[in-house]
Amino acid sequence: MTSVAVGLLGILIFLVLIILGMPIALGMSLIGIFGYASLTSFKAAFAMIGMDLFASVNSYSLSVIGMYTLMGYLALHSGIGAGLFDFAYKMMGHWPGGLAMASEFSCAAFGAVCGSGPATTSTIASIACPEMKRKGYKPELYTGSVAAGGGLGLLIPPSITAIIYGTMTGASIGKLFIAGVGAGLLLCCLFCLLIFFLVKRDPSLAPKGPKFSWPERARTLGGGLLEVIVIFFASIAGLTSGLFTPTESGAAGAFMVLVVVLLRRKLNWRGFMNALYDTARTVGMVLLLVACATTFGRFIALAQIPAAVVAFCNDFSQNGYVILLVVGIVYLIAGCFIDSLPMLMITIPIFYPVIVTTYGFDAVWFGVFCTMVCLMGMITPPVGIDAYVCKAVNPDVQLTTVFKLIWWFVLAILVSIILVTVFPQIILFLPNLLR
Repeated sequence: MTSVAVGLLGILIFLVLIILGMPIALGMSLIGIFGYASLTSFKAAFAMIGMDLFASVNSYSLSVIGMYTLMGYLALHSGIGAGLFDFAYKMMGHWPGGLAMASEFSCAAFGAVCGSGPATTSTIASIACPEMKRKGYKPELYTGSVAAGGGLGLLIPPSITAIIYGTMTGASIGKLFIAGVGAGLLLCCLFCLLIFFLVKRDPSLAPKGPKFSWPERARTLGGGLLEVIVIFFASIAGLTSGLFTPTESGAAGAFMVLVVVLLRRKLNWRGFMNALYDTARTVGMVLLLVACATTFGRFIALAQIPAAVVAFCNDFSQNGYVILLVVGIVYLIAGCFIDSLPMLMITIPIFYPVIVTTYGFDAVWFGVFCTMVCLMGMITPPVGIDAYVCKAVNPDVQLTTVFKLIWWFVLAILVSIILVTVFPQIILFLPNLLR
């Protein structure tokens, strides 16, 4: 059996194990060890995994995950999201579907201090959904819009997926962060346009709200938006200007969140301890995934799967955009069954050499492209983690109701992906300013 055949068999067995319910990290490590051993020896395989496990958790570049995760959980447990939603509601609540649009804006703004899709969904859903329910919004609109908007937390910096992608590929994390701004704002605007269209098409989905005066709107500025702006620029501006390393940027952001919430008296001792606990749990999970994905990636590389994929793509088509379409379809299908973070860890070692090295697509652009495609998997069944989070916050709403309008938001994400593919400067304009 050739090395490529062993690699393909290993991938097939891995998928079967995942379908049977095995944890993804365990599945990657088992296939990585036994696959590597079948191509070399068990002695070499165990030596490899020992070094990889230590190197993965001992990497300074990955310490940035802990800083940004702490930053996000401090924001989550301090109630910053409530102030953001209040400001957005006062600004656009009188528009058709204005409260749902306000939830999209709140997701985008909260994502600027969080970096986690499920955390963004949970925070904004607990604030926005009860308000929309009281105002007479139909549950399929308020749950679907918040579940889709939560994905903006994965795209707008700081983004955990951008950190993982940058670490795995060597792409600049600072440029990946800035690139996510353009894509995130585009997607947020498309979501708002979609909500406007849906409500105009069926006014029973959402009644109009009151229109607030400008003085009333101005009074809500200090309730959350200014805090987010200060925190965002303290962290991201320092990183992009070269003043901070990524890890120092995350530490500065976490420190600024802590200072702001303590000055505002929005964080008690219990919230602080919960933030530390959630951070430790999340970082432990991510580092375990990274370590196991590294082992799996070594097996894939040894089996020459990337080279085989490149050869297959060259035989299939010489057009890089056709190959990109195929990769996007693979991500869309896989995202329906595998969470975005482990999916990226599994596929980047295979697709990155094809798309970036062989066909010459920009590495930063491809990183944002991958994240945008992953967003669809976060809201589509059967995994759809953001949809499940939204359902958990709204236990009186059926899961089928949450998914009822989700497909419209999936279409909006597809439109945004097409736009950034046809006009890549939407993503690359801001990162190019850093050169």
